[in-house]
Amino acid sequence: MSPSAPRLLVVQHEAGTGPGWWGGWLAEAGLELVTCHPYAGEDLPPVTAYDGVLVLGGAMGPSDDVACPWLPSTRTLLADAVAAAVPTFGICLGAELLVVACGGTVRRGAGGPELGVLEIEMAAAAAADALLSALPARPRVVQWHWEEMADLPPGAVELASSEAYRHRLPTRLGSLGRAGSSRGDPGHRHDVGPRGRAAAGGRWSRSRRTGGRGVRLRR
Repeated sequence: MSPSAPRLLVVQHEAGTGPGWWGGWLAEAGLELVTCHPYAGEDLPPVTAYDGVLVLGGAMGPSDDVACPWLPSTRTLLADAVAAAVPTFGICLGAELLVVACGGTVRRGAGGPELGVLEIEMAAAAAADALLSALPARPRVVQWHWEEMADLPPGAVELASSEAYRHRLPTRLGSLGRAGSSRGDPGHRHDVGPRGRAAAGGRWSRSRRTGGRGVRLRR
């Protein structure tokens, strides 16, 4: 790694939930990844010490501060990154944290969870987005969430949605800074099926919305 390589701060929320494919992609692009594990007691560093920020996913909700006491400092870090125009991306939980940190609202989704490889619909604004313009109109992405982004932060631009929920993947925080987020996880390296069945106690049903390819959890 070159001494002059851009340094990317990666915030990880669980021991088994690392950057996945993202790690390889970003390293191949010439970035130096520095992973912080706040769940293990590591302090989050000042965001201005890095050239970019990537906040990963996790099983917790974006406001589960009692069970996960590092979440407030993570939201503060994200708000600081946006204010300083540090390139920032949030995946899954990271996306929810970014929305809350910037003044939006995340809540438990009334339509139930979206679990599996599901179809989303790109918004018209995605055609002008450097990251998403090459995608088809209705790509399929890995989804694993119970929450919805009910209200986007001021200045955010909706780039995609699903049949069940708006604001799925991803959101560009236009006037807020060089930040974006994805509710889906394009970097997921593992089969979500066995893990999901174990977490759900086997209570699964096929999703009518996904042609049998995705799953919904009966709660």
